[in-house]
Amino acid sequence: MDDYKTRVTQAKEDAVKALSDEFAGYDGYIFTNYRGMTVAQITEIRKALRKEDAAYRVVKNRYAKIALKNLDKGGAEEQMIGPTAVALAKGDTANVVAKVLFQAAKDNGKLEVKGALVNGELMTAEQIEQLSKLPTKLELIASLMGTMKAPVQKLAATLLAYVESKGGASEAPANAE
Repeated sequence: MDDYKTRVTQAKEDAVKALSDEFAGYDGYIFTNYRGMTVAQITEIRKALRKEDAAYRVVKNRYAKIALKNLDKGGAEEQMIGPTAVALAKGDTANVVAKVLFQAAKDNGKLEVKGALVNGELMTAEQIEQLSKLPTKLELIASLMGTMKAPVQKLAATLLAYVESKGGASEAPANAE
């Protein structure tokens, strides 16, 4: 019996190259099953992800596997079984992208997150769901800044209370030279 061999055509090579080029601009890949979703629902997800500088692509599994392998980002082959769409995230936005996907899954009941490959680390659906619940980088920075600002505010309030207890700012020299 002859071994089955896929015929490689120029069109297939071009499709894999285009996918590789697109995937190269991202470092987070969240794999989803979109079976049963309408075009309108997929379009809504794409719109929401564009706001987060992310993309959502329905892919041929074979092409996506080759494209990721070409970028040395293999290992997610078992997550690319059945109808697959990939949410592409840049930098530290994987948790925001995951939030959008899990909200869409909750809203339409048909989207299923299969897993992810984020910064070279393979994640299960449960792990990516936990990541989606974490605050964003900007939220963490804001929280840190608020925490750092609190002691300075207390010091300023204490100094102001001290100045007011001594008769206020009227005793301060009018022109300090």
